[in-house]
Amino acid sequence: MSHKILIVEDEAEIARLITLNLEKEGFDCQHCRDGIAALAVFKEQQPDVIVLDLMLPGLNGLEVCTRIRRETEGKDPYILMLTAKGEEIDRVVGLSTGADDYLVKPFSAPELIARIRALLRRSLRHIETEDLQLRTQHFSVNETQRIAVKIEGSKEQELNLTSIEFDLLKTFVSQPNRVWNRTQLIDRLWGDDFYGDDRVVDTHIARLRKKIEPDSAHPQFIKTVLGVGYKFEDEKTS
Repeated sequence: MSHKILIVEDEAEIARLITLNLEKEGFDCQHCRDGIAALAVFKEQQPDVIVLDLMLPGLNGLEVCTRIRRETEGKDPYILMLTAKGEEIDRVVGLSTGADDYLVKPFSAPELIARIRALLRRSLRHIETEDLQLRTQHFSVNETQRIAVKIEGSKEQELNLTSIEFDLLKTFVSQPNRVWNRTQLIDRLWGDDFYGDDRVVDTHIARLRKKIEPDSAHPQFIKTVLGVGYKFEDEKTS
């Protein structure tokens, strides 16, 4: 079955070229021209990847990305953000809203296709993984089913995490009390597919803290190690 790609681009010629090249590669493509339409199509079609332009009429790409990541139902798609700007701050802001990758216009069709295939390879790696259950005193992570649960006494709460947040928590739970620097976390989360600034790790840490910490301003689990990186403090259980 071909992967579904939603293309959100207001420039008709660019959208046509993207659609043409992706369909040649066997992808099932749908196109819309503005942010409001993108949110409606996302809910209806549940695409695997969204190619999302930053500058859109109505809602811009950052707001569209943020709203998609807030959705609690349906598929959690990979988001490849497009922009005509090349400044570093735009790349950091784009990734901080939950985008998985970032591509600056003008770009070539082979580069776009390579980025999309790199995102989809992450899904294949997840499928091929054994049914591994990782546990600490307060967290349980099932890698195959991609379910993360917070445990408080006899109560269990399933966490609503993005793909990156899940992989980040999985990494921490796999080796509690280890100190990780940004480069090590990037290797775990993106590998060779990463394009961006390592400060984006801080943003995803902050987002994960809001979902798992009793008080994200005074974290109990994900501690900052000044000048080094981050440490996940919890007791490992069998």
